[in-house]
Amino acid sequence: MIIHPNTFLFNIGLAAILSIIIGLERQLKKKPLGLKTCLVIGIVSCLLTTVSIESSEKYAEAYIRPMDPLRLAAQIVSGIGFLGAGVILRRNNDMISGLTTAAMVWGAGGIGIACGAGFWFEATVATLLILVSVEIIPFIFKFIGPKTLRERELKVKITVNNEERLTDILKELKQKGMKAKKVRVRDLKLEGLQQLELILLVNEKLYVTEVYYTLKQIDHVVNIEMESL
Repeated sequence: MIIHPNTFLFNIGLAAILSIIIGLERQLKKKPLGLKTCLVIGIVSCLLTTVSIESSEKYAEAYIRPMDPLRLAAQIVSGIGFLGAGVILRRNNDMISGLTTAAMVWGAGGIGIACGAGFWFEATVATLLILVSVEIIPFIFKFIGPKTLRERELKVKITVNNEERLTDILKELKQKGMKAKKVRVRDLKLEGLQQLELILLVNEKLYVTEVYYTLKQIDHVVNIEMESL
């Protein structure tokens, strides 16, 4: 059955509205793919799904076998994968970022496909669940989940003027409620100085400056470099 023009307008309009909701969430967080990108993906996905469904019926008589109505729509998912790969970045601190944004872009395409195929209710529910999954559930688990969910990572370089104090410094960090991981020790060119490079797990409520002041008070610490991951 050919999709009526009014139905198409409703489909593509709903796809645009739901894509705006997802894109706005990314835009507010200053992510690479925001409102405009999600909107384009949702609208075009809906359009291509509609074309795929209508073409399968309009040109079915020219083929011996029936055409798959979602054949073109299936390729949308693969195409969106290239966009998603473009926002997954490896930063100079060896951290991977952009995975959630890539997933959201893929989700915007899926919502567009669902709207184009006429699954309005399913698309709306999926949009709401995506927002709940990204915004609300992580917030709840920070309170009811394990303590590690309420910690954040800091990349720290601590310069020490007494190599015999290196182990004591790590013990003191532990006593102050800071967990050290990926510890690396190296000698500096300046005589008598060593550097501890580590990832420090601290309570997310602490300001970076508070951690800095705490580390500066440790004996034999002469310099500190700190970066929030």
